[in-house]
Amino acid sequence: MAVRLLYHYKRSYDDGAILEARVWELDKPVTGSAHRFKYRLFYGLPGHRLVGYDNERGKGDHRHAGRREERYVFVSLERLLEDFFTDVDVLRKP
Repeated sequence: MAVRLLYHYKRSYDDGAILEARVWELDKPVTGSAHRFKYRLFYGLPGHRLVGYDNERGKGDHRHAGRREERYVFVSLERLLEDFFTDVDVLRKP
Protein backbone atom coordinates (compact mmCIF):
# COMPACT_ATOMS: atom_id res chain seq x y z
CA MET A 1 0.00 0.00 0.00
CA ALA A 2 1.40 3.39 -1.01
CA VAL A 3 1.51 5.92 1.84
CA ARG A 4 2.36 9.61 1.69
CA LEU A 5 2.63 11.88 4.73
CA LEU A 6 0.51 14.97 4.00
CA TYR A 7 0.63 16.79 7.30
CA HIS A 8 2.58 16.61 10.53
CA TYR A 9 2.47 19.17 13.32
CA LYS A 10 3.70 18.79 16.88
CA ARG A 11 3.66 21.30 19.69
CA SER A 12 4.59 21.07 23.36
CA TYR A 13 3.00 23.59 25.71
CA ASP A 14 4.55 25.13 28.84
CA ASP A 15 1.96 23.36 31.01
CA GLY A 16 3.13 19.94 29.76
CA ALA A 17 0.35 19.41 27.22
CA ILE A 18 1.22 17.93 23.83
CA LEU A 19 -0.52 18.39 20.50
CA GLU A 20 0.38 16.11 17.62
CA ALA A 21 -1.42 15.79 14.30
CA ARG A 22 -0.47 13.42 11.50
CA VAL A 23 -2.34 12.78 8.25
CA TRP A 24 -1.33 10.35 5.53
CA GLU A 25 -2.79 9.77 2.08
CA LEU A 26 -3.24 6.13 1.10
CA ASP A 27 -3.96 4.51 -2.24
CA LYS A 28 -7.14 2.95 -0.80
CA PRO A 29 -9.30 3.62 2.27
CA VAL A 30 -8.58 2.12 5.68
CA THR A 31 -11.15 -0.54 6.57
CA GLY A 32 -14.13 1.30 8.07
CA SER A 33 -13.50 4.63 6.29
CA ALA A 34 -14.78 5.84 2.92
CA HIS A 35 -11.86 8.20 2.15
CA ARG A 36 -8.15 7.65 1.43
CA PHE A 37 -6.75 9.40 4.51
CA LYS A 38 -5.26 7.84 7.61
CA TYR A 39 -5.00 10.23 10.54
CA ARG A 40 -4.03 10.41 14.18
CA LEU A 41 -4.76 13.67 16.01
CA PHE A 42 -3.85 13.86 19.70
CA TYR A 43 -4.03 16.51 22.40
CA GLY A 44 -3.35 15.76 26.03
CA LEU A 45 -0.77 15.19 28.70
CA PRO A 46 1.83 12.43 28.59
CA GLY A 47 -0.14 9.20 28.98
CA HIS A 48 -3.51 10.99 29.15
CA ARG A 49 -5.49 11.90 26.03
CA LEU A 50 -7.92 14.80 26.47
CA VAL A 51 -9.18 14.81 22.88
CA GLY A 52 -8.23 12.87 19.79
CA TYR A 53 -9.43 11.88 16.36
CA ASP A 54 -8.38 8.81 14.41
CA ASN A 55 -9.58 6.16 12.01
CA GLU A 56 -8.12 2.98 13.40
CA ARG A 57 -8.51 0.02 11.04
CA GLY A 58 -11.93 -1.55 11.48
CA LYS A 59 -13.29 1.21 13.73
CA GLY A 60 -13.57 3.89 11.07
CA ASP A 61 -13.62 7.60 11.80
CA HIS A 62 -14.08 8.42 15.47
CA ARG A 63 -13.37 11.00 18.13
CA HIS A 64 -12.12 10.54 21.67
CA ALA A 65 -13.25 13.06 24.29
CA GLY A 66 -11.67 12.08 27.57
CA ARG A 67 -12.63 8.43 28.08
CA ARG A 68 -15.60 8.67 25.71
CA GLU A 69 -15.33 7.41 22.14
CA GLU A 70 -17.88 8.50 19.53
CA ARG A 71 -18.38 8.19 15.81
CA TYR A 72 -17.05 11.09 13.73
CA VAL A 73 -18.59 11.99 10.37
CA PHE A 74 -15.69 12.76 8.03
CA VAL A 75 -16.58 15.57 5.60
CA SER A 76 -13.15 16.74 4.44
CA LEU A 77 -9.58 16.90 5.63
CA GLU A 78 -9.91 20.64 6.19
CA ARG A 79 -13.02 20.15 8.34
CA LEU A 80 -11.35 17.38 10.35
CA LEU A 81 -8.41 19.61 11.25
CA GLU A 82 -10.73 22.54 11.98
CA ASP A 83 -12.83 20.40 14.34
CA PHE A 84 -9.73 19.09 16.12
CA PHE A 85 -8.10 22.49 16.58
CA THR A 86 -11.43 23.96 17.77
CA ASP A 87 -11.64 21.22 20.43
CA VAL A 88 -8.08 21.99 21.51
CA ASP A 89 -8.83 25.73 21.70
CA VAL A 90 -11.86 25.05 23.91
CA LEU A 91 -9.81 22.86 26.25
CA ARG A 92 -6.98 25.41 26.47
CA LYS A 93 -9.22 28.33 27.45
CA PRO A 94 -8.81 29.22 31.13
